[in-house]
Amino acid sequence: METLNLTCYSSPTCFSLLKNQARRHSLAPVFSSSLYPSLVLSCSLSRKGNFLEPARKHASRSGSRGRSANVFLPHLVASMERVEQTYIMVKPDGVQRGLVGEIISRFEKKGFLLKGLKLFQCPEELAKEHYRDLQSKSFFPKLIQYVTSGPVVCMAWEGVGVVASARKLIGATNPLEAQPGTIRGDLAIQTGRNVIHGSDSPENGQREIALWFKEDEIYQWTQADAPWLME
Repeated sequence: METLNLTCYSSPTCFSLLKNQARRHSLAPVFSSSLYPSLVLSCSLSRKGNFLEPARKHASRSGSRGRSANVFLPHLVASMERVEQTYIMVKPDGVQRGLVGEIISRFEKKGFLLKGLKLFQCPEELAKEHYRDLQSKSFFPKLIQYVTSGPVVCMAWEGVGVVASARKLIGATNPLEAQPGTIRGDLAIQTGRNVIHGSDSPENGQREIALWFKEDEIYQWTQADAPWLME
């Protein structure tokens, strides 16, 4: 059995859902504040094959060992068995700084499947719809101005557990709090110039891909190295 501390990043609309899921799975939430709310959850998990699943509430902790993982949703363990799609966007600062290739390579090296890719100038109406959950925030006008200030690179990625894994690859919203080795931890300094966006749930992944891509811009294909990535 293993004890994990899970750091869960969430958009405002998902925050209450996260809290309810945490309580339903007998997790102890500790709240911290940032641009996006986050939860720190402590729970016991038991290993089943190659996956970890929540242990029973009163299971013995003898012989357990502690470790930390930066993930973003309480149902990460379940999602790791499901193929998902996520929307990833290199923001104008990332494009202007020539970071597109490096960012793409991190997802490719991880083993995820690229389903859609384009350079795109975001209109104001689309930016407002994309960030609609933040429209009540004081920084909303500045955020819209930033996202529409230059071209962005839109990507649709697919893979097992890709949403949560992408959030780990990206790192915390505030680059100064992001772990070394993450995209933001390595390539950014300030929240207002944090280089990249990633969907915060499987549902938002589907919504955002539909928002930014036309149906014929998402391609169905099979990676040649797929048998070497998954059993």
